[in-house]
Amino acid sequence: MSSIVSSSAPAGDGQLHRTINWQGAFWVASGVPALVLFSIGGIAGTTGTLAFVIWMTSVSFGLLQSFTYAEIAGLFPSKSGGASVYGATAWLRYSKFIAPLSVWCNWLAWTPVLSLGCSIAAAYILNALAPIPGFSEASPEVATWLADPANAGKTAVDAIAALTAAATPAIRDWTLYSGTLGPVSFSLNSVFWIGVILMLITFSIQHRGILGTANVQKYIGLTVIVPMLIVGVVPILTGQINWDNYTPFVPLAEAYAAEPGSWNISGWTLVFGGMFIASWSAYAFETSICFTSEFKDPGRDTVRAILYSGLLCLLMYTLVPFTFQGVLGLDGMLAASIVDGSGVGQAMASMVGGTGIITSIMIMLMIMALMLAIMTAMAGSSRTLYQGGVDGWLPRYLARVNEHGAPTAAMWTDLVFNLFLLAIAAADATSYFFILAVSNCGYIIFNFLNLNSGWIHRIDNGHIHRPWKAPTILIAIGAMLSYVNAMFMGAGAKVWNPWALWAGLIAASLIIPVFCYRHYVQDKGRFPEQMLDDLGIKQEDLANRKAGILPYLTLVAGLCVVLIANWVFVI
Repeated sequence: MSSIVSSSAPAGDGQLHRTINWQGAFWVASGVPALVLFSIGGIAGTTGTLAFVIWMTSVSFGLLQSFTYAEIAGLFPSKSGGASVYGATAWLRYSKFIAPLSVWCNWLAWTPVLSLGCSIAAAYILNALAPIPGFSEASPEVATWLADPANAGKTAVDAIAALTAAATPAIRDWTLYSGTLGPVSFSLNSVFWIGVILMLITFSIQHRGILGTANVQKYIGLTVIVPMLIVGVVPILTGQINWDNYTPFVPLAEAYAAEPGSWNISGWTLVFGGMFIASWSAYAFETSICFTSEFKDPGRDTVRAILYSGLLCLLMYTLVPFTFQGVLGLDGMLAASIVDGSGVGQAMASMVGGTGIITSIMIMLMIMALMLAIMTAMAGSSRTLYQGGVDGWLPRYLARVNEHGAPTAAMWTDLVFNLFLLAIAAADATSYFFILAVSNCGYIIFNFLNLNSGWIHRIDNGHIHRPWKAPTILIAIGAMLSYVNAMFMGAGAKVWNPWALWAGLIAASLIIPVFCYRHYVQDKGRFPEQMLDDLGIKQEDLANRKAGILPYLTLVAGLCVVLIANWVFVI
């Protein structure tokens, strides 16, 4: 234990190294604000004029929930991997299978950021290197095409389509291989291969360890966050906001159609679909506590890391969606390039009056923002896998680190898995949002288990010193929000894909054979001795269940909320 909590672990000792403070974790988590750009168009497409309120509400929920995570993180100064690892230990007394579900679902939620972010960044790069030409009815090429006798009887629309197809660079349509896989498509196209290169760049940066990663992300974070703040503030100061773009304050009648609906079952379903997918981004700053075992002073750094990261996200997730909607309006937010993310950079440039070089700079900043999010995701998700390997939830090989203290075995696992997801995300927007929805089902499951682990830890481990203790009312609010989030999943997942909820539950269940292999084959039915060191208990003490049947009732109630919400709320 003493070797674990020392200020700096020696290189090559097989452990993560204590080299950062809360500011380092803050900068590693600074990629989270950029996640708003992943789905800002998609949420506008499902919630219409309510979109900015959806974002504000979601990030406010995330901030309230973070107090529970900050407390339980302080119980485990020697663990990495984030709230899922700390919460899993609370459930261990009540089920060997529920506990690893928390770790697994958190990883399922975080790791797709790599593939989704790389697919959008690759689209930006492709647009810069091989742009699709734009023609209009006033273009001289259109007039020439219509004047050709071979095109007699054709319209300007036909001309634009034909000219665009002829002038589009071949690389835009090239693919090595493509096909379908159940409800989604996949393609090894140019977006896929550019994304692979971006993933390898991210891996090389992370290979240097958490201190090197934090130093790199500090500078990238500043060059991304400051322009996002400018975009959020300048249109307000310059009077570009059109207040009519926030009315009527009703849901859409139909997703991706700019037609006002009403507050009926269908409308509420679309609203819950927006809240469901927004949580994937707006709650994500909890990744700042993935690095507890790498903090120089865990008791001091943990709570500061998550709360300051949360305040940054509260600001960004309020300003950016509000400004986008106020300037672009619903029709602008529903544009294909905003929905798929490829036109967000150009839209940001137009908001600050930029043309030419300013637009190019904004697009470059968008690519950097996406790279920042990708690095944040790899840092957090790989440490979740690493700690799962250390604590006996996941295969042993994941516990390997390199001489810099970087969990390279987990990083390679992240990378290989995301190559598969990248091939799907690169195919089309439908496949992109399917991955996002399935991923977020895992996130809501993790969220439910961990928000309830706060009060379970209070009951079972109330004697353990807490460097920071949340007010009891906030622990209770977190527990209540766990059911609200479960309702969002049950009602809203279907908005993004009819199979998203069931695919998400199937993906979550895959932990069962993985855990059984580790626990019963590799570990012969016993957890590693050091897993419970922070709590000061032995494995035999796990039979003492002070919370009684309450955790089991909590699980049953959560499942009922999901199923009832799925039945009641339909489009």
